[in-house]
Amino acid sequence: MKTIFVKPALVERKWFVIDAEGKVLGRIAAKAASIVRGKEKAVFAPHLEVGDFVVVVNADKLVVTGRKVQDKLYHHHTGYIGGLKTVNYEKLAARHPAAPLEQAIKGMLPKGPLGRKLWKNVKVYAGAEHPHGAQNPQAIEL
Repeated sequence: MKTIFVKPALVERKWFVIDAEGKVLGRIAAKAASIVRGKEKAVFAPHLEVGDFVVVVNADKLVVTGRKVQDKLYHHHTGYIGGLKTVNYEKLAARHPAAPLEQAIKGMLPKGPLGRKLWKNVKVYAGAEHPHGAQNPQAIEL
């Protein structure tokens, strides 16, 4: 048997939309990362961009289980000495409703140039509207 090497230009790439209203944060992030990565396709290759585009709407209506609203922490560093900033899920979601889901999806993608390229195929919106109607995205149920 010969190994098939697919050219990224020949891969058919679709658009999908996921409605996050009432769904659990991690489950949506895992599904979105899998679709963007292309792991559900027969032509999957770990070093190529063969995945599809994902649009997530209603990211502000996500659900987290347990006490994660108070206990889950998000860290970032300003770049200055002693500049580690920490905020919990509740405050982050109040300030930037789509940020927790964005960080969850981004953390599930590969690190490096491929992961940064794949991240451009993910669109997360806090509300129900999105500007990608011309691509005719297919709705996915979880």
